[in-house]
Amino acid sequence: MLALLVLVTLALASAHHSGEHFEGQKVFRVFVEDENHINLLHALANTNQIDFWKPDSVTQIKPHSTVDFRVEAEDISTVENFLEQNELQYEVLISNLRSILEAQFDSQVRATGHSYEKYNNWETIEAWTQQVASENPDLISRSAIGTTFEGRTMYLLKVGKPGPNKPAIFMDCGFHAREWISPAFCQWFVREAVRTYGREIHMTEFLEKLDFYVLPVFNIDGYVYTWTKNRMWRKTRSTYDGTKCIGTDPTEILMLGGAFIMSSRSPCDETYCGPAAESEKETKALANFIRNNLSSIKAYLTIHSYSQMMLYPYSYDYKLTENNVELNALAKATVKELATLHGTKYTYGPGATTIYPAAGGSDDWAYDQGIKYSFTFELRDKGRYGFALPESKIRPTCEETMLAIKHIANYVLEHPY
Repeated sequence: MLALLVLVTLALASAHHSGEHFEGQKVFRVFVEDENHINLLHALANTNQIDFWKPDSVTQIKPHSTVDFRVEAEDISTVENFLEQNELQYEVLISNLRSILEAQFDSQVRATGHSYEKYNNWETIEAWTQQVASENPDLISRSAIGTTFEGRTMYLLKVGKPGPNKPAIFMDCGFHAREWISPAFCQWFVREAVRTYGREIHMTEFLEKLDFYVLPVFNIDGYVYTWTKNRMWRKTRSTYDGTKCIGTDPTEILMLGGAFIMSSRSPCDETYCGPAAESEKETKALANFIRNNLSSIKAYLTIHSYSQMMLYPYSYDYKLTENNVELNALAKATVKELATLHGTKYTYGPGATTIYPAAGGSDDWAYDQGIKYSFTFELRDKGRYGFALPESKIRPTCEETMLAIKHIANYVLEHPY
């Protein structure tokens, strides 16, 4: 009992630790009309510590859009004055980030250890990967595809009934460390697959005819850091000679070939793309696995948050894919299906026009490898909580996202290539 109390106290202490740093911080949403507004935000970002939530960096702001960013407590009056003096229309999405972060852990589920309706730290998820595989040997196998910069093992779960020459769907979660709802979904997906196999006609068919490769947390080092040091950390934790700044944006790295334009060359930026394509150990492990299994992987799904979007290539360029009409129709039908459960509305479209040109998500890279059905999901919400989505929203978010993934799986089965 005492040991349990100590564990609970430690867990609360680390949760508390990740919150107190954010006392008094605010998250703003600014309405951007034109180039003049964009220039003003550039000026603001140059003189204040601003953490861009959406889009990922100041370089990605475009006219007729909204920009969400987090501001340190000591900079708030400066920022508010600046916005008001320049007549920039804004609202405060979060007035005290600490209270929102502490309210994240609002799940009523009484669980010690792993829970599908709570946010689990990496140690808990790692143990779960082993347990779920050993408890379901006929449906799940676990393999290591690489190690992270800090030496953690990257575990991949293969979900499906063993069989020859099965097409596969690859899904990764936790690219950006602070997007906690993303790994929560990967875990939920695995549970639902196991739980409903043999009971629910569609899932049973999927697991018999398809394999799902599920990478529950891609950016493990960053994820650990969000639990222990800084809840708002986004990048990896790699270090490079010649700079004190840490980490790269793993999505930017895959695409360096086609996409020098958008990603940052500055190591201190949130969208720093690293010194070379696939410079990160994590990115290399993912890319190698996918390249080695290209003959079977028919769809690539990468799960992010937030903004309720379903995006497809391209993000790094305004050009359209060859099968743009098909991807658009599939995305439209998928978000329609997703909305049937809780009425959650998603927007959809090619990344560059739907949100903003970016250095290319991993979906761009996967598409260019020949994976025809490549999508990025941005899960809930629209900004009320942003990256601090409460645990009570895990279930509804995951339930509706399951409908979307099943819709895609069904499509992949019906449209072999």
